[in-house]
Amino acid sequence: MTTTVLLADDHADIRTAYRIILDAQPDLTVVGEAADGEQALDLARRLRPDVLLADIRMPGLDGLELTRRLAGPGVADPLRVVVVTTFDLDEYVHAALRNGASGFLLKRSGPALLVEAVRAAVAGDALISPEVTVRLLRTITEREPAAPAAPAAPAAGVEQLTPREAEIAALVADGATNAAVAGRLFISPGTVKNHLATIQRKLGVRNRVGIAAHVWAERR
Repeated sequence: MTTTVLLADDHADIRTAYRIILDAQPDLTVVGEAADGEQALDLARRLRPDVLLADIRMPGLDGLELTRRLAGPGVADPLRVVVVTTFDLDEYVHAALRNGASGFLLKRSGPALLVEAVRAAVAGDALISPEVTVRLLRTITEREPAAPAAPAAPAAGVEQLTPREAEIAALVADGATNAAVAGRLFISPGTVKNHLATIQRKLGVRNRVGIAAHVWAERR
């Protein structure tokens, strides 16, 4: 089944780059492009793409408000929106997720993570750029008081990770993408993806952000 994607960015060269990357995937196809937020809102409502990739700073209607109108609380039939931006600001991340975004990527994240974010959104997951995840988790752990020492045994209902799974989880917590983990451990990206699915099931989390949060909690 093909996943349809709508692109919203006021820079034509960026839209072209995204189209080339996404259309090269056998399961993804770009069905439209918008140069501003108002046009993106109209196209999204008419075309009903599986995923909308939206820049934050656009003329007319910014990506955060666009996300709120299409995916925010109270929207009867929400769209999956992945926010992609140059600006690495915590307030943007919080606003995007609060407005219903299914992902938050930095434009420098690279083609592999862009494709991964679209597929994650379709799967009902939420992917955040690894470097953003690491910074947010570091901020949270610095603000919170250290928890009392816990027993080494895993919590009830949580399966223990194998050494390889623990290694992969640690790399994810340090901001590594699937491709980076694969290169570091000399395994295929597909194998990394399978491991991550198992890790998520064992830890009872929905995505790599949950994996990272678990590892950071263990490190405290």
